[in-house]
Amino acid sequence: MFPLKDNVPTRSFPLVTVALIVANFAVWILYQLPDLEGSVVELAYQPCEVVSSCSPGAAVGEGWQVTAVTSMFMHGSWLHVIGNMLFLWIFGNNVEDALGKIRFLVFYLLAGFTATALQTVVTLRAGSDMEAAIPNLGASGAVSGVLGGYLVLLPTASVLTIVFFFLLEVPAFLFLGGWFVFQLWEGGFSLVQPEAGGGVAFFAHIGGFVFGVIAVRLFAKRSPLRPAY
Repeated sequence: MFPLKDNVPTRSFPLVTVALIVANFAVWILYQLPDLEGSVVELAYQPCEVVSSCSPGAAVGEGWQVTAVTSMFMHGSWLHVIGNMLFLWIFGNNVEDALGKIRFLVFYLLAGFTATALQTVVTLRAGSDMEAAIPNLGASGAVSGVLGGYLVLLPTASVLTIVFFFLLEVPAFLFLGGWFVFQLWEGGFSLVQPEAGGGVAFFAHIGGFVFGVIAVRLFAKRSPLRPAY
């Protein structure tokens, strides 16, 4: 399923959401594209750095305290960055509208940190040393927090979605609930068959989403506008 838009208006321009999208594209185009491999080495996050278990002589960049932040603004391909930013645009503007600009930014960053933390714990406990050295990057953990927040705030909103080449209006609770179940399924399967995961940090998605579901009411200043039917 591929979302195109929702049916919920906002009270004001989603400045923080747009700024985050611009920042992610700027990092990708201006910093990563000229030297993708070098940028990943320098500013992507490696779980092994947390417990100092990276192989001697392995290429490492900034410390994990820095890369836990910078990795949230980095991506591995055009499809990766476009997909994450599309989800952020569709669902982030309404969450920002309910939380307010500063609270939304804090919420977004905390969701990203939570996502990274859960993925790190799972990787270090269940993965190999080689897997712990794989660079983690992408905004999907933080964006997953936005998705979890949206589910709590606007479960009955409609999401215009491409499903097998058909355009369908899907209730948000079905779209986002189905997305989360898929992450749980793939995350569990990746523990049994790590090579089947395709390098996707499913537990980062799970951690961010659960954070969003739990925390969004604590950050919300007001209810979002009602869906436009």
